[in-house]
Amino acid sequence: MASTLPYIDQSSLPAGFGWQNVIDEMVRGHSLSRAKVADQFLGNGADTCVNRAAWIEGFGIGIKSFTVFPGNKEQGRPSVQGAMLVFDDKTGSPLAVIDSGLVTYWKTAADSVFGASLLARPESKTLLIVGTGVVADSLIEAYSTVFAGLERIMVWGRNIENSRALALRHANCRADVEAVGDLAAAVAQADIISTATMSRDPILSGEWVQPGTHVDLIGAFKADMREADDALLKRADIFVDSFDTTLDHIGELLIPLKQGTISRSDVLGDLYDLSQGQVTRATPEAITVFKNGGGAHLDLMTAKAILAFQ
Repeated sequence: MASTLPYIDQSSLPAGFGWQNVIDEMVRGHSLSRAKVADQFLGNGADTCVNRAAWIEGFGIGIKSFTVFPGNKEQGRPSVQGAMLVFDDKTGSPLAVIDSGLVTYWKTAADSVFGASLLARPESKTLLIVGTGVVADSLIEAYSTVFAGLERIMVWGRNIENSRALALRHANCRADVEAVGDLAAAVAQADIISTATMSRDPILSGEWVQPGTHVDLIGAFKADMREADDALLKRADIFVDSFDTTLDHIGELLIPLKQGTISRSDVLGDLYDLSQGQVTRATPEAITVFKNGGGAHLDLMTAKAILAFQ
């Protein structure tokens, strides 16, 4: 049976597939009952095998399995490799195998832009992206696709040359993309801020953020990682993509929760609550923070978008 399943990777993704396809499937997925999710981590020294599963009734079942072998870099091999298996939730039949990297790429930015579409001010014109890696690159495309009113996209990284190189790659973007060197000044000018770094200590100060700004936090994915400081979390209305995959797992919220800087009641809702209209931006002057934690249910929604486009 496995040999008859279609295998989908970047080379087999049809032209025309885009960010709106993924976001539309996330909208559909969040209109249904909450997903059941479960993660499994197996380790052998520095090497790790991760299995992330989700089941959405009336939508599908997905398991993304991948390995993280840090030593592979020295031998010219990718350090992260894997695949996602998608099942029909009515019959249990396997439907396809999709490259895990492809799923993760489209899921990450779509998750953030979906959140921003529900929280950022509609008239937002200026976006700041903090970071210069693959995720930052995808954010320029995703945000400029969904936010038609964007006029300016600033890129900040620790290495200004990397920021300039990223901006140059998007010279033909509808919005003006430019590298900036002063993070505090850029934050003060931004309507939307999206952070995609590997920082373990806060890089974004709440003192810099202006009223009405939407902050999209992506980079921190481990229990010891943060991008935003306490001052920002205290000032902001906080939202997450999923309660199940953020509060107890990611340092961005786990650390301030343990220290009593914020409480669970300060996290006002997730994408289910936002998309179903149960919570929203309180006022135009409110600072909103959205923590992108990923999650197997979002992998499944992304995989279904890819399958629907075949």
